[in-house]
Amino acid sequence: MLRSPKQRTATILGSAQETATADSAEAANDLLQMVERLDNEIRALPNKSPAYPTEVVNRLLEFAALAGTSDMHLQPTPSGLDIRFRHDGVLHPIGVYAEGANASIISRLKVLSNLLTYQNDIPQEGRVADPGESAEVRVSTFPTLDGERAVLRFFGHGLRAGTLDELGHTDEVTQSLKDTLAETSGAMLITGPAGSGKSTTLYSAMRHLVRTTGGNRSLLSIEDPIEVPVEGVAQSQVNNAAGFDLHRGLRSLLRQDPEVIMIGEIRDKLTAEIAIQACLTGQLMLTTFHADSTATAISRLIDMGIEPYLLRSGVIGIVSQRLLRVLCDCAVETREGEHFHGLPIDWCRIPTGCQACHQTGYRGRVLTSEFLSLKDASLADEILTTKDSRAIYRLAVDSGMKSLWHRATELVREGVTSPSEVRRVLGITMRI
Repeated sequence: MLRSPKQRTATILGSAQETATADSAEAANDLLQMVERLDNEIRALPNKSPAYPTEVVNRLLEFAALAGTSDMHLQPTPSGLDIRFRHDGVLHPIGVYAEGANASIISRLKVLSNLLTYQNDIPQEGRVADPGESAEVRVSTFPTLDGERAVLRFFGHGLRAGTLDELGHTDEVTQSLKDTLAETSGAMLITGPAGSGKSTTLYSAMRHLVRTTGGNRSLLSIEDPIEVPVEGVAQSQVNNAAGFDLHRGLRSLLRQDPEVIMIGEIRDKLTAEIAIQACLTGQLMLTTFHADSTATAISRLIDMGIEPYLLRSGVIGIVSQRLLRVLCDCAVETREGEHFHGLPIDWCRIPTGCQACHQTGYRGRVLTSEFLSLKDASLADEILTTKDSRAIYRLAVDSGMKSLWHRATELVREGVTSPSEVRRVLGITMRI
């Protein structure tokens, strides 16, 4: 039995824009209407038609472009294909739909992303060659008990901020970023898990360099993929099929007389070594790196086999960030300790839910971040001789770094977000 629209959970978040209440409520209603319209359109399609998979995929891509979603999950179940989308960092349902009688929806996605349609027992990765109105779309398939699962990742949605000042970092972190970008050599790492806004900060940093240098510095990038074009930066995209991988591209890039190099993401030891060696020869290098804190980024690089002396000489700053959902105006105050989730506070606001936020209690997201400067040689030596990430974190905090937890706690005290949201996003392992 397929799920009807009335049976779907009403958990659609509101506007991601932190604007006036009326505007946010209107945007939230628009999003809910888009979801309901998409659900009705897909259910109205004849699933025995050869065009059914194509029509479904086209509508999903159109919805993603309009809603600005970051991810879409297509999970096979005994009842049909369960389709969900991620908005403000949380997954929300669209519906469960019948597969095509002549071809599957997953197969259509594989055709669009040049994957092997006859190979369904191993994971595959690709990108939609022509996503139309949507952003760059990466497709990942994975075999499961009930069939192939697919996840679509949309690059470029939400990357609207033009300057570092517009991102939502604290004044202290923003100034640290600007000071680091003024350097002529060294590496700055932007860390966090997937969906934490790393790319937004990275591209804003490049736009800052374009604006402040007036074209007097050579700015180049190697990315996989290019998420957002930046005027004034010579951007290159990895093409593994043509033999142009990240390692080869980075080595060649060093012969292009670069002054600033942006690497989309460090994923392995070889890329990290080439990047850090590059910044030791007189280039400023910016990149993203998957790590849950500034301290973990250091310990991960050491665990990958990067020599501490290279990190000591090369890395000059690390920023770590997360996105927390913002409480709706319907939130209520409480002084009951069971709602504090271990935070050092004596009151907070907690989510309740209303029509404007569709009973979720949240609308939009806010940034929390920390910045660790390694320009102080004595601090860098002490940190880089410590392999335990918690010990590194304590050293960083004792040296004056305001941690993610510290900033998140401030946001709770200001009534911007809730303790439960901080716990959901940050957990408790790095709380200091």
